[in-house]
Amino acid sequence: MALAEQFLLDALAYLECALGFVSYVLLRVVGSPYGRYASPHSAFPVPARAAWVLQELPSLALPLLACAGARAERLNRWPNCILLGMFLIHYAQRTLIFSLLIRGGKPTPLYSFVLAFVFCTYNGYLQSRYLSQYAVYSDDWVTDPRFLTGGLFEYISAANYFGEVVEWCGYALASWSIQGWAFALFTFCTLVTRAQQHHQWYLDKFEDYPKFRKAMIPFLF
Repeated sequence: MALAEQFLLDALAYLECALGFVSYVLLRVVGSPYGRYASPHSAFPVPARAAWVLQELPSLALPLLACAGARAERLNRWPNCILLGMFLIHYAQRTLIFSLLIRGGKPTPLYSFVLAFVFCTYNGYLQSRYLSQYAVYSDDWVTDPRFLTGGLFEYISAANYFGEVVEWCGYALASWSIQGWAFALFTFCTLVTRAQQHHQWYLDKFEDYPKFRKAMIPFLF
């Protein structure tokens, strides 16, 4: 049973990688249809704050359930606790704090909300189940960490997205798993298209916007 689920988790991770590339292609064509880019004519719009809380909630609830589970065999190890804690803190901020900071905000199209909810459920299960049940790390993982820092808005339009990509690449490096890398890759594929949208929007809206500034990757893109 354990081997079957571990195989399933690996398969889901590879599928997430593939879906990341599909998402990149689709978003290059249709754009990111939420927030400032949401159409006022979309059917069944969901209020921005409610949409954000509900769509992100599975990524918070599923790790908490994993922590409470009687069979969370790997959560007696510091590396697993730290990695799952990173995931939990991120989604606690996104679900509970960021949503309260939203002032107004355009309603989210229903299909965009549903897709986000499905992804958060899928990825929440993938990350939390892998880390709580199957991930194995050496004892020196905690004593030999790596950290990346930097503020980059002078060089790129979407430094916040770059930071999120770096965050999840760090998570993937630390977990050193296809599950972690699948999440990092999917995050990159979806955020890079929105970064391009933001960058072009700034260029179109502000005549004096720096021409040397890139979208999301300093000096490159």
